[in-house]
Amino acid sequence: MRAVVKTKPQPGAELREVDISVPAADEALIKVQATSICGTDVHIYKWDNWSQTRIGAARLPQVLGHEVAGDVVEVGRNVKRIKVGDYVSVETHIPEPSDLQTLLGQMHIGENMKIVGVDRDGSFAEYLTVPEVVCWINAPGIPPEYASIQEPLGNATYCLLGEDGDVAGTTAVILGDGPIGLMAVAVARAVGVAKIFVTGLFDHCLDIAKQVGADYVLNAGDQALDRVAIVREHTGGFGADIVLEMSGAPQAAAEGFKMLRKGGRFSAFGVMSESNLALDYNNGIVFKGARIYGINGRRMFDTWYRVRNLLASDRLNLAPIITNIIGLEDFELGFAQMLEIPRQSAKIVMFPNSSLLKQAQNRRK
Repeated sequence: MRAVVKTKPQPGAELREVDISVPAADEALIKVQATSICGTDVHIYKWDNWSQTRIGAARLPQVLGHEVAGDVVEVGRNVKRIKVGDYVSVETHIPEPSDLQTLLGQMHIGENMKIVGVDRDGSFAEYLTVPEVVCWINAPGIPPEYASIQEPLGNATYCLLGEDGDVAGTTAVILGDGPIGLMAVAVARAVGVAKIFVTGLFDHCLDIAKQVGADYVLNAGDQALDRVAIVREHTGGFGADIVLEMSGAPQAAAEGFKMLRKGGRFSAFGVMSESNLALDYNNGIVFKGARIYGINGRRMFDTWYRVRNLLASDRLNLAPIITNIIGLEDFELGFAQMLEIPRQSAKIVMFPNSSLLKQAQNRRK
């Protein structure tokens, strides 16, 4: 099969012919319909410090990718829940059954979980083998370009909804105009958030934020713009009920705590290049009574259930977020667009099959 492979400990990747793996007893073989490029894939493509430490040269070659939708074409002898012909997507986090978190219903953050496309071969290929436990059966009417982005859409949904899902009629600030931040805007609009503020650096992405439901877009690079004051002005002087940090920028996080009202909830999702963050601990957290949620992945499988229902409902406006649909062989173009500054793209979806690619492109006309 054809696959996009990280072959060397340096920037880039190669399109190669590799063997199709045989599923183990608890695994399924999936024929990939669509697979989308994630920020994690960009880190690996660039072979930055995180990739060098997390994966390492000794593990190469390895197939990239983890966001995917496809058809089950073979199952191992112990597979019970899914069958050949099922249309599935894949949860990235492979739980370890013996982890305490798994036993407590927190499979997505287990101590010893593995990650598709990081700890094992990924989805930028014509076929993918994964454990049955991470296969999620899709509603049949969801086009593959949307089914393939459920994993990051799940990040956005979990980040917004938190643990209780009590967001209808609230006000929310979304810090960051990357693909997952934009998805959070679309979800917020679909589930009834009353006022949606978005901060970001790129005019093109902020325009997408408007298209999918943002009420206010605030350029984070404008030093003359008092973003905290604007949020307070439009929330009765109190601040927002919910702040989602999705940029990984220290400045954004510091502003976010100032934008949060007393008793509000701060969802921390963005990963920063440096872990240390200077903030007003007393006034920003303690005296404010702030609730802080660390968001790593999606709840398995509560979040997936909600995402599937939202997609099937046609209430999510995700079309502007998928900025390009390309063939798998054009992966270098996709990564170039993801790395372009200023950003002119959001989510890029790849199709290994030319016929399915043409169908997806026709759906966008």
